[in-house]
Amino acid sequence: MRERIYVGSSEQIEKYENNLVTLTTADGEVLEALEPRRLFPVSRADTYITLLDNEGAEVALIKDINDLSEDSRAAVIYALDDYYLVPHILKIIHTEEKYGTLRWTVETDRGVKSFDIRNRSHDIRVYKDGKIRIRDSDDNRYTIDNYHNLDPASKSRLIADM
Repeated sequence: MRERIYVGSSEQIEKYENNLVTLTTADGEVLEALEPRRLFPVSRADTYITLLDNEGAEVALIKDINDLSEDSRAAVIYALDDYYLVPHILKIIHTEEKYGTLRWTVETDRGVKSFDIRNRSHDIRVYKDGKIRIRDSDDNRYTIDNYHNLDPASKSRLIADM
């Protein structure tokens, strides 16, 4: 079993393909097709990013993305943004409950979406800073950056469903 690599400014990360990257270590070892994944995607998005090989094993860890060179940081951010393509909800257009499942129609930064929420207490997470993370029944994720900034009708629908 290989020892985990701690990635810093001495290593180089480049885009590989899709949401994968190539890591070149300080001693010249090249590791291709690594998947960057956030260990704390909501609370500490820029810290503790793992790089997984094609079998899902962790081969490297980025403690803080800000410790990387500008080019490496850009490659990692590109890969993470591609993987964590999370629509941001701007407005809650309509909600209804049927047989214990919530059906939401929302306006996002990527257009109008409709989705189902099975378990409101588990799938709607509210954070201290006003951010809300929603997981739908297909395991897609959505966020509301700050529910205090929603229009009054959207806030009312949100509160009714929580």
